[in-house]
Amino acid sequence: MNLYDVYPLFDVNIVRGKDCKVWDEQGEEYLDLYGGHAVISIGHAHPHYINKVTEQLQRIGFYSNSIINRLQAELADRLGKASGYDDYRLFLINSGAEANENALKLASFHTGRTRILAASKAFHGRTSLAVEATNNPKIIAPVNANGHVTFLPLNQLDAWVSELQKGDVSAVIIECIQGVGGIQMASPEFAQGLAEACRQYGAVLICDEIQCGYGRSGRFFAHQWLGIRPDLITVAKGIANGFPMGGLLIAPQFEAVYGQLGTTFGGNHLACAAALAVLDVIEQQQLVENARQTGEYLMEQLKALHHEKITDIRGRGLMIGIELSTPQKPVREQLVYEQHVFTGCSGTNLLRLLPPLTFTKQLADEFIERLTRVL
Repeated sequence: MNLYDVYPLFDVNIVRGKDCKVWDEQGEEYLDLYGGHAVISIGHAHPHYINKVTEQLQRIGFYSNSIINRLQAELADRLGKASGYDDYRLFLINSGAEANENALKLASFHTGRTRILAASKAFHGRTSLAVEATNNPKIIAPVNANGHVTFLPLNQLDAWVSELQKGDVSAVIIECIQGVGGIQMASPEFAQGLAEACRQYGAVLICDEIQCGYGRSGRFFAHQWLGIRPDLITVAKGIANGFPMGGLLIAPQFEAVYGQLGTTFGGNHLACAAALAVLDVIEQQQLVENARQTGEYLMEQLKALHHEKITDIRGRGLMIGIELSTPQKPVREQLVYEQHVFTGCSGTNLLRLLPPLTFTKQLADEFIERLTRVL
């Protein structure tokens, strides 16, 4: 049996990692500015993370959600305090797509409505409702095209208010910094106006913080730069540093109903141990502040290049887009094969930088040198 061929792969087999670097099977070292697609929040093979996950596995790795799991309650308490949402409640699942799927379902249960507003260039996942709210027709199967979603341009508030005024919108879902969409950023004026319109017309505001959250922007959540407080917040990726996990933060006005939401694997003992270890390291090493400071430094150094092939640099914290005047694919390939640097991408012309939150100014300088050689 062969693998189902759906991923265009670099011809590199990574077998080991440490902090912001990884090594292939030949022992060649690579600088990681991709973080496994923003998943590696506290660096590869962090010793505290390894210890906590190993200790938990030696006790019990999994049991069902039909019994008390005190690690879940501890995680909810810790996450509430770390994020500033200690009055919200937490529902744990396995991925970002599931987080958005459950958020959209919960909004519909709450409002009794079926219509969704999402942003142009949005990416919210590949499950049924999540993929329908993703603005990419080529990944939406016919069975998922149910007409629930209207796509509107980010930062064009009038268009969103016009749709909300119709009174039939269940949920508005936005990424305050779009990842797959090219590091496009919501403005404070747009976000605040949208939040107010959602309140006025009875729609649920969902902030998708799966890629831009968990400290990556230099605040715990990216929407906290914008002065809004959404009804539902979805998280995944960096929450457990590579262990499959997602979460949904739920405002107090939502009523919990037995059986309405559920999961087999979500919030299992091992996942919770991993997520608690991540919060330990984020707090002990002040990684949210490091993301802000190092991200600002990296942005400054990139802008100082004044290179003709760079047409724009945008982002916040350690979520940065480098827009090129030429296709990104050959640049990205040269970075991997010649300079041993992993980056992400978006569309045809954008390099996307998503390094671990432990990234340093020294490593930023190292990356600038390697990028300059390629450009």
